[in-house]
Amino acid sequence: MQVSVTFRHMDPTQALKEFAAEKVARIQKYVHAPADAHVVLSVEKYMHKADITIKAHGMMMRGKEKSEDMYASIDRAMSKIERQVKRYKDRLAKHQAKQGQDAKIKLNILEAARGGSFQGPSSTDDGGSTLPPEIIETKEVEARRMSVDEAIMQMDLLHNDFLVFVNDRTDTINVLYRRQEGNFGLIETPH
Repeated sequence: MQVSVTFRHMDPTQALKEFAAEKVARIQKYVHAPADAHVVLSVEKYMHKADITIKAHGMMMRGKEKSEDMYASIDRAMSKIERQVKRYKDRLAKHQAKQGQDAKIKLNILEAARGGSFQGPSSTDDGGSTLPPEIIETKEVEARRMSVDEAIMQMDLLHNDFLVFVNDRTDTINVLYRRQEGNFGLIETPH
């Protein structure tokens, strides 16, 4: 397994690097394929954050944790990933990356509305006009080809609330999202 460790806002230490690599290597017993792992360790004020991303079988797994101790943060983040991988180990072992075209998607992050909620360009709060929210960050995201079941598994492994993917059955871009009730919603684009 290829493991890279990045340190942010802290001095890099060989002990932390080895500890992270040792913890990440535990996942190899569940994932019987070549895997790449990227560990980002950072400190903000007194909180030690560990963000671990592992790519294997064409799937991504992520665990994020923070605590007052970096070793505990790494251990907890890997425990999250390990629990998810145990849950999906049979499906991950059989998973093959889908052939075909993936899609690039632009994700815009909008600033929260100033002075109340956004009600449209022509609406007014107190006689004046309300400005629409501004785009504060743009990311390019790859929508990978997969089935709806694989998308649910991928979303759980990443601990995300939504996932954009190319549906391998329909060849269209779909959005899977977690609803407040705990079930899932699927937005499909027309053929």
